[in-house]
Amino acid sequence: MTRALVTGASRGVGAALKARMEARGDEVIGTSTSGGDGLMQLDVTDPASVADLGNSVTGPLDLLVCNAGIFPDRHERLDDGFPAEMWAESFAVNVTGVFLTVQALLPALRDARGRIAILSSQMGSSEKAGGGSYIYRASKAASANLARNLATDLRSDGIAVGAYHPGWVATDMTSHKGELSPEQSAAGLIDRFDALTLDTTGCFQTWDGRDHPF
Repeated sequence: MTRALVTGASRGVGAALKARMEARGDEVIGTSTSGGDGLMQLDVTDPASVADLGNSVTGPLDLLVCNAGIFPDRHERLDDGFPAEMWAESFAVNVTGVFLTVQALLPALRDARGRIAILSSQMGSSEKAGGGSYIYRASKAASANLARNLATDLRSDGIAVGAYHPGWVATDMTSHKGELSPEQSAAGLIDRFDALTLDTTGCFQTWDGRDHPF
């Protein structure tokens, strides 16, 4: 049985990951910004909230899934959009929040020689530069880079780290447009997490197992 923690588990892919892992018998701690409904409260932009999570999760943690994220700049215009506060908020959630969560849970992950899965996006790939959505693209590029560098530093602790593209999933984030349901994405992602080892640490893969360019 895997003991896992999934951030952003109140809806979408995060909720599907939690439900699917629990259905196979895993112990899953889910978080959301507001908490409730069986989820722990976690605001990844608040260092005190992240520290409280770290203090609350005791004992070995086999898997951390950093899923919480935002995509606020889908409809911004290049000439007059993309305000500074939107950049700050997006990086606080999609990058800094990921790092702080990993940092807070390192003792539990080290106890288990666990795994860290960071949900990035193909929109963060430098080789797939489709233009637009600059904030989201930049933050997801940073999260993939973060995963790769954590993989280097945590190898000696026996902790494997991977970055993953969940696919184009029909969720609130995509206005329910997409090629995959959250359940389909979650099924593929869980297979990827299960396969993550020190031999594949530092990978960037799609939900269905293809290596993705950084």
